[in-house]
Parts: sequence; C-alpha cells; structure tokens
Amino acid sequence: MGKWTRRLVRSVLVVAFLAANLYLWDWVLLRVRISRGSGYGSVQVNQFLATPLKGNKVEYDFMGTAQVMCSRSLLPQEGHQACWWLERHPTQWE
Repeated sequence: MGKWTRRLVRSVLVVAFLAANLYLWDWVLLRVRISRGSGYGSVQVNQFLATPLKGNKVEYDFMGTAQVMCSRSLLPQEGHQACWWLERHPTQWE
C-alpha cells in the first residue's frame, strides 16, 4: 500500500472510532437520564399525508396534530427521534 492509502485508511478508522464513541456516550447519557426520569419528552407535530394522483400531481392532506415521544439525546435513540430535532422540524409527512 502506498503512503496516501495508509493515511486514508487510518483517517477512516479514526472517524469510525469517534462516531462509535459519540453514539455510545450519547446512549449512556440517555440511560442515566432515563434512570432519573427525564430521558424522554414529547413534542407536538403537524402531520400531513401526501397522496400521489394522476398526471404527476400530489394531494396534500392535513391529518392534525399529535404528541410524538422523543429522546432527550443528541442522536436518535431507541426508535425515537431526538427532541431537539423534532422541535426544529415539527412537520411530519407520510
């Protein structure tokens, strides 16, 4: 392997290691918050349904608002979006 290939492989491994550590520590902090009773929250979102029609047209229907459970973490955890993300993006499309 050449000098640049080794540097590239090493850089990819370092980035993967840092990403894995970030996710792990985010998960650990969420578990601590859950044990204290503050790991989850809820955010009110607007839900819309996009229905494809003939002629490449789309019909948009407002389905209402709903409270969505979220995790108080940096990254999505345990099947829930992060609360900070949902607060900034309160519109959901189906």
